[in-house]
Amino acid sequence: MYLIQYNMIKIAMALLLGICLSVLVGACSVLLLPSIGGQGGIGGDGSVMTINAEAISVKMLSLYHAAAKTCPGLSWSILAAIGSIESDNGMSSLPGVNSGSNYMGAEGPMQFEPATFLAYATVGPGGAVPPNPYNPVDAVYTAATMLCANGASNPSGLEAAVYDYNHSLRYVEQVLAIAKQYRRSMGATR
Repeated sequence: MYLIQYNMIKIAMALLLGICLSVLVGACSVLLLPSIGGQGGIGGDGSVMTINAEAISVKMLSLYHAAAKTCPGLSWSILAAIGSIESDNGMSSLPGVNSGSNYMGAEGPMQFEPATFLAYATVGPGGAVPPNPYNPVDAVYTAATMLCANGASNPSGLEAAVYDYNHSLRYVEQVLAIAKQYRRSMGATR
């Protein structure tokens, strides 16, 4: 009985996520983040729900930490928040995460448009040569490179750098709120 209910919930969430993605990718992916990853996100009323960095795979968490070190002043939690919003830290099976592109043309776990990825493409340790947006190492290191190039190394430039990543003030608010929750859950200030 419980297995049937669990599967029905999974199917309903998948359908709801598909509908939301076709309507409004950025906002809906964050609103549904608790459902697809069990980690939390921004509630429908704008409140921040509980986020647990321990729910991120060890591989992705390590990538976020290592890539952030390439940009002094950039917190791993910003990369983790972006990865959570964009692809549930690479765990989403939606189009564009592991192959192809989403309906907006974005690719990979950090959801880059092809031209943007090419402009900032960075091969991280053990990444693909040439860099590949679907390779989690390259995607995370490229995100760090882009954020750093756009001012994320300076606290006063962080919001603008996140805005350059996705031109939405709501997206910036969501990234900063999720990053704060990740830092709190890991007992870190940076």
